[in-house]
Amino acid sequence: MTISSRDLTAGALLASALALSACGGAGGGGSSGGLTSGAPSTPVSATPVISSTAALNTAVVVKLTSTDTGAVIYYTTDGTAPTTASQVYQAPFLVTSSLTVKAMAVTPGDTASAVQSQSISATIASNTLVWADEFNNSTGAAIAPDSNTWGYDTGNSGFGNHELENYCAWGATSGGCDTANPNAFVGTDGVLHIVARQPSAGVYTSARMKSQGKFSFQYGRLEFRARVPEAQGLWPAVWTLGNSIATVNWPASGEQDILERVNGPQTPDVNIGSVHGTGFTGTNLGTTYHFASGTTAADWHIYGMIWKPGSVAYYIDNPATPYVTYKTSDIAGFAGSVWPFDNGQSNFLLINMAIGGDWPGAPDGTTPFPSTMDVDYIRLYTN
Repeated sequence: MTISSRDLTAGALLASALALSACGGAGGGGSSGGLTSGAPSTPVSATPVISSTAALNTAVVVKLTSTDTGAVIYYTTDGTAPTTASQVYQAPFLVTSSLTVKAMAVTPGDTASAVQSQSISATIASNTLVWADEFNNSTGAAIAPDSNTWGYDTGNSGFGNHELENYCAWGATSGGCDTANPNAFVGTDGVLHIVARQPSAGVYTSARMKSQGKFSFQYGRLEFRARVPEAQGLWPAVWTLGNSIATVNWPASGEQDILERVNGPQTPDVNIGSVHGTGFTGTNLGTTYHFASGTTAADWHIYGMIWKPGSVAYYIDNPATPYVTYKTSDIAGFAGSVWPFDNGQSNFLLINMAIGGDWPGAPDGTTPFPSTMDVDYIRLYTN
């Protein structure tokens, strides 16, 4: 086995030096010039690997990896050399235009790696579909959502809102979770179902799916077709968080709430569209959309977000008529506010149905269980 300087600890190096010294002096005739002095050189971090997989219409999803445990990867997409002040890689990200990705890795205790570079060529027209999950299923039985895109938040921590549910991943069996009655599955109808259940008195289960660490994007028109249950204590939502949530506190990471509503139907019925960042939350930048007379959020609707540099707009059913557009200028009056949506990071998707919590309050005797939130598809287009 060949041993490199990376494999030797400081103690091992000292022991090796003492052993060599002993061998040289034991017979009285050994040479004293065989051992040089000085500390070993600092190991160099392994150069990261840049890989890509095809999305749709020549768009690609870029992934950065390192063979060093604990390495932090810094990267740029503007052709400049990365430094430790550059964007920290958190998850695979969608690329829809021609650019050059440059990346370096830093492992604790090591010097920075060499810079790896890869040019990506993509000339994609506006309004082109570049990524989608259609929730297709031709198996004849319920299946798990695609694990290449979706993971789960799990548990019953309350998630900062004193929620009542225990979030269950596919295959979970504790806390009321049941493999025979999953809380998130793709049905034979080709629709994603998020199901709120009450397996026993005072016990509630649901699901919170997320693409964190698997897929993220910055900018574009995100659109999905969905219908949600409306009853006391139910809180369905489709939203995004910035990848930086892994390293910074909320709301500094940025949050975009595209579909969000609580409790039973209203007249007219409503959806709430909001954005959150440092110095502003939905109470500052939140808008109530009123559905047309005779329709509710329990009907199928198309929900969308148009995310461009400097703005985030929301629409329902017609992308040509957003019901609100939030702009960087909107936060000028909020002390200490920071717009988090143009800092180079990508956002990941979340789909969930909370039960109870500070906003809706607890379910009551009128709340039906199970109650199901349905998502027909999620599609992302270029602006």
